[in-house]
Amino acid sequence: MLFEIKNLVVHYEGAEVVKGISLEVDEGEVVTLIGSNGAGKTTTLRVISGLKSPTSGEIWFQGQRIDRQTPQSVVKVGIIHVPQSREIFPYMSVLENLRLGAFLRKDKDNVKKDLENLLENFPRLKQRSRQQAGTLSGGEQQILAIACALMANSKLLLLDEPSCGLSPIMVQEIGKIISDINRQRSTSILLIEQNVRLALKLAHRGYVLETGKIVLQGTAEELTRSEHIKKAYLGG
Repeated sequence: MLFEIKNLVVHYEGAEVVKGISLEVDEGEVVTLIGSNGAGKTTTLRVISGLKSPTSGEIWFQGQRIDRQTPQSVVKVGIIHVPQSREIFPYMSVLENLRLGAFLRKDKDNVKKDLENLLENFPRLKQRSRQQAGTLSGGEQQILAIACALMANSKLLLLDEPSCGLSPIMVQEIGKIISDINRQRSTSILLIEQNVRLALKLAHRGYVLETGKIVLQGTAEELTRSEHIKKAYLGG
């Protein structure tokens, strides 16, 4: 097993917002965490990436326990968090942002090759490589944020609402990019996405998080057929 959460409990200002959840992501899997706003999804990602301390529970990655580590340590082991806010450097160029994505890597020759390959695979970014990142469209900024995460040589991507606020055409493009990353690079992905149809289309498996508890889990196909999912998230 690549990644595992065991009985994770998280409190915010005395309130229990994550209530003993457990989940797994295997090598090469896309796993989605579905739930309404306030269910605890983003909090879970923040705990994984070291931005928030858990109350109890364990997080394991490649056989190493990583809960309560610093964000820098989590990045070093190969887990990269792409938050909903994207957090690019707006006054730096696209190329400078991509190079910063690899700032912890020591294999400079491979970094150069990865940058060249990435620009070939992301033609939008190649066309705008000298452009200030803050002048990109919302969708292009999301593509840049994901590309920066790939430059870190990530083994597990944590994607928080990658389609949020984007046009339908750009949502399709972001979905294709996520699928291609998983298929071509075998990068494992833990995906939070309010667009449940998109999430289940991209994922192999999923978990449904409601008021801090996992209430349902299964393959993407099983969840798509679930009456609970249809009524609560798909408008069926």
